[in-house]
Formats: sequence, structure tokens, C-alpha cells
Amino acid sequence: MMVDTGIQVLTAGASAPRRRSAATSDAASRYAIACEAEVLAMTEALKLQDQMPDLRSSSLLGIVAKLEMIAGADRDIGDPTDFPWPHIASVLKDLKAITGDLHRSRPDRAITRADVERYWNEATKFVTALSDEGPQRNAPVS
Repeated sequence: MMVDTGIQVLTAGASAPRRRSAATSDAASRYAIACEAEVLAMTEALKLQDQMPDLRSSSLLGIVAKLEMIAGADRDIGDPTDFPWPHIASVLKDLKAITGDLHRSRPDRAITRADVERYWNEATKFVTALSDEGPQRNAPVS
């Protein structure tokens, strides 16, 4: 997601520098930070997803969990009625009939808040560093 922050690195140089009120600038900065925090969180989730093929399931519930992750990761990509998605859904349904559904747990709110704070802090550092670069980032390299 790209945001018109006025920081040309984030907007691919598409926006011209312009003056903004302090309130507008602050809101745009917070929005840019929120977007960057979302990217950091998604990147971490994708890294965990990439590790899944290396994990061995030791039970049918483990296999159900892996299939849930696969099916959930690709819900928004392509046509869910195309092969292999209906087939995976069918296998998942059969396994759940044998094993029961997975217990849905939610992380403690304190854990979630700590994660959000961590991503926010990392994103703030990144956006601040880009802002601090100022006009010299567009200067020609000699």
C-alpha cells in the first residue's frame, strides 16, 4: 500500500513537495507509520508461513492446522472454485469430521498490544529516517 506522504521514496517520486499544515502533516505521518507497521507485521506472518513446509505434523490435528493455514492464505488469490481449492477444502472437511475442529485460541491482549507497539516503533523509526533524509535524497549523484 502506497501512501502520498510527500516523502518521495514512499510515493515513488510521484508527488511534488508541498507545504502542509502541522495537523495535516502529523496525520499523514501517522498514516504512513501505520501502513509501514502493517507491512512489517505482514512480512513477519509470511516468514512464519514460509517455515510451515519444514514442520512435521505429529497428529491429524497438526495436518488440519497446516491445511487451514494453506487454505486461509490463498482465499483472496485466484478463483476458489479452481483446482486444487475445492479438493483441499474437501480433504479439510473430511479430516475435521474425524478429528474435530481446531480449538480457536486468541492471544492475550497484552501480547497483541506488545506486537502492535513493536511494529509501530519500527515503522516510526523507518518513516522518521526517510523524513530526515530531506531534499538531499533527490540530489544528483556525482
